[in-house]
Amino acid sequence: MHHLILALTVTPSPNPSGTLRPGLSEDQVTPGTWGFVLTAFIVILTTFLIVDMVRRIRRVRYRAQVEEARLAAEEEAGNPAEGPAAGGASAGPAGGASDENDDAGPRTR
Repeated sequence: MHHLILALTVTPSPNPSGTLRPGLSEDQVTPGTWGFVLTAFIVILTTFLIVDMVRRIRRVRYRAQVEEARLAAEEEAGNPAEGPAAGGASAGPAGGASDENDDAGPRTR
């Protein structure tokens, strides 16, 4: 078996000159102009899709960072204000209700 594989790899091709077989033309073995146009269109379309995807991912990442910064700022601003308000019984549920509404998640536009 190994001898057969070795013989096939070492045996030269029957037509080493590089010309086409009889009956074949150059148009039958190359993609031609339409093949090039279609391939170029697919490459351009893929490039636009990748650029759009990167833009959308970046936008989502920035929105998440802004939301985290906003929540951190609210938390820092809310802690000193809760200290004196913690003595009042009515301040607790009202503060909790507004936090639930503000923390509903990222807002879509």
